[in-house]
Amino acid sequence: MRKIIIASMAAAAFSLGACSEKTQDAASETATSAADDAAAAGDAAADAAAGAADATAAAAGEAADATADAAKDAGNAVEGTVNAAGDAADKAGDKIAEETKKAEANDKK
Repeated sequence: MRKIIIASMAAAAFSLGACSEKTQDAASETATSAADDAAAAGDAAADAAAGAADATAAAAGEAADATADAAKDAGNAVEGTVNAAGDAADKAGDKIAEETKKAEANDKK
């Protein structure tokens, strides 16, 4: 009977050793899978950050273009205002000259 108990204990110990090896293999596979998932998440985050940087650069470029266009439009408006003021000054000068001639003609009478 003693031999049977020793043999049973040896079989149980061998079974536990095999179980433990299977558990270690499963744990190793789980750790590898988790590492792969973490790497994939890191890659996805890097891709998202690169996409956001590209979008920000594009938006900044569009804003710069819009600012340049607005500055050009403002310059055109200032130029138009200056031209209008010059035309008004010319007309005022012409009117003054005309009225001066009329006054001189009245003085001669």
